[in-house]
Amino acid sequence: MNLVLASASPRRAALLRQVGISFEIVKPGIEEKPDYTLLPGEMAAKLAREKALKVAKSLESGIILAADTIVLYRGKVLGKPRDPEDARGMLNLLNGGVHEVLTGLILLDAASGKEKSGISVTSVWMKDLSDHEIDDYINSGEPFDKAGAYGIQGKAALFVEKIEGCYFNVVGLPLGLLFDLMKRMQA
Repeated sequence: MNLVLASASPRRAALLRQVGISFEIVKPGIEEKPDYTLLPGEMAAKLAREKALKVAKSLESGIILAADTIVLYRGKVLGKPRDPEDARGMLNLLNGGVHEVLTGLILLDAASGKEKSGISVTSVWMKDLSDHEIDDYINSGEPFDKAGAYGIQGKAALFVEKIEGCYFNVVGLPLGLLFDLMKRMQA
């Protein structure tokens, strides 16, 4: 399978390498515009599909993998923070509570248009954090390219009490779902 990752995310690329999947990267170069008229899972799936379709236009063949991850807290979608104050607001919302991480995932055959897609949902419980701990984390610079303003695979691993669901989903690429979609794509 000639896999093309439609993503600029170094975390998604690292996860594919970790499990021995070879791929090339073609960045979709689209402005991600969330559609708040959709349910959160549908929104993530739609954004993933838009990325895949954009990359498909530039290819004659290959299986395109695209994903979009969002953080959901009490019905509110948390994207990537714009600035330190936005990151602080998001982290204060998540502080001491539970939230969901949703990733829409799609495989799209550039030649035939055949596609397989799915959504992964993981619940994450955050510890109670002090203002000082939140400020230190923001000052590390880590929150700024991550939905919900944290990365479970980095310094924020210390803030997570527990999860229910796929850890790799929280990182941004649910590997179990990807494996299932790859098998279905080949069937």
